[in-house]
Amino acid sequence: MRQVFQGFLALFGVIAIGISLAHMAIGPRAIIGSVAVNPTMAGEDRFFAGLFLCAGVALLWCARDVQRKRVYINVLAAAFFVGGIGRLLGVAIDGAPHPFYLAMLAIELVLPPVMVVVAKRVTDPVSV
Repeated sequence: MRQVFQGFLALFGVIAIGISLAHMAIGPRAIIGSVAVNPTMAGEDRFFAGLFLCAGVALLWCARDVQRKRVYINVLAAAFFVGGIGRLLGVAIDGAPHPFYLAMLAIELVLPPVMVVVAKRVTDPVSV
């Protein structure tokens, strides 16, 4: 199970890095269903893409040694979950986004708690 979790963290990190690089390169046009935005919003998108890039790198870093990095995995999971709460607020306040982002919302709210549980399971010593 530990190796599967490590593979998941690595894949998640690579996906986050890919998404962030797309946003850095083409800005808000990387958003499915987006509309033209002004330079302020384009800069904001690229700024947050930089933070997401760092999260992806951190996930890759954690994947190498999950036994010693559980606290960091939990922090990354919490950050991802809080991002999902932000998206949920957007749905509540602004209305439903493109269906892709509704699917992402479900992932953002379900995956982080699963990450925390699995991280605990693969890092706790087995009692004999």
